[in-house]
Amino acid sequence: MLSEHRPTRRSVLKAVGGASAALAVGGAGVLASASSAAAADDGFGLHIVEHNESDPRMWYYRFQTAEIGWNPGVNVLLPDDYHTSGRTYPVLYLLHGGLQDFITFDSPPQNIRDWTAGKPLIVVMPDGGHAGWYSNPVSSNAGPRNWEAFHMNQLLPWVEANFRTYAEYDGRAVSGFSMGGFGALKYAAKYYGTFASVSAHSWPASLRRDGGLVVHWANVSSAASDLGGGTVYGAPLWDEARVSADNPVERIESYRNKRVFLVAGTSPDPTNPFDSFNETQVLAGQREFRGLLDNAGIPYEAHEEPGGHIIREAMVRLDIDGIVGRLRKA
Repeated sequence: MLSEHRPTRRSVLKAVGGASAALAVGGAGVLASASSAAAADDGFGLHIVEHNESDPRMWYYRFQTAEIGWNPGVNVLLPDDYHTSGRTYPVLYLLHGGLQDFITFDSPPQNIRDWTAGKPLIVVMPDGGHAGWYSNPVSSNAGPRNWEAFHMNQLLPWVEANFRTYAEYDGRAVSGFSMGGFGALKYAAKYYGTFASVSAHSWPASLRRDGGLVVHWANVSSAASDLGGGTVYGAPLWDEARVSADNPVERIESYRNKRVFLVAGTSPDPTNPFDSFNETQVLAGQREFRGLLDNAGIPYEAHEEPGGHIIREAMVRLDIDGIVGRLRKA
């Protein structure tokens, strides 16, 4: 196994314009030191190869895992009073979009530290690949890229073993932007008893509409950016069972008894084909999803906002307040 060494952190968000290209493409113990972190990873298939716990709130880790062919990073944002309160906290898993990474929400113009100041909430922000689609792909020519397995089978239990969290349904939320909104809706449905709140910021909830345009894009973008020609769903023939398992509009009952929060833009930039494609699909897909939720009698909160395929600070803040209100109190 790799030995620990001096931590490094990227200070600039890679491909900040990737938001537009993205869709277009009770825990035990406190993680208080490097040595405790190294000891605590046993049993989850993770080995810490970089870490930085010097910031009072934002702790950084990079892991070696057999599920991913490179060492993915994770930021863990702690509440202001985490080190002094002794309390247990709910957790938000916040997922980035395509061509983004684990520091997206901590890089200007995003400011997750400010957005969560004073909030009794731990926020976990993991890498998900440039076009990983929060999935275990059908094929990869670039080594393992099993993002779903890394997040759900390794990272989530590691967090709950090392931080003071409520390791229960009412203690967890998942939210994301663009590709991350897809990951959030997917994880909440496929792992029904895991997350009590799910939020999708600018992500279409329908994979098969318009001849499966989003599935085609997932295959094309993953082949080009992550999988060396491999695909998430298979090509030229799809793995139809995987598509259905991941497709929110085919999993409506999986959103019952959850807080569901949706955001879509209504006026993408007509001169930007990526922005126009993205948010046109987002709005249509979310409206289809909402109609099905209505028919099933499943409540949700939806916002249609001016603009295109962007992270909206006001909507993220509103979402965070709703998550804190829904989850078990610290």
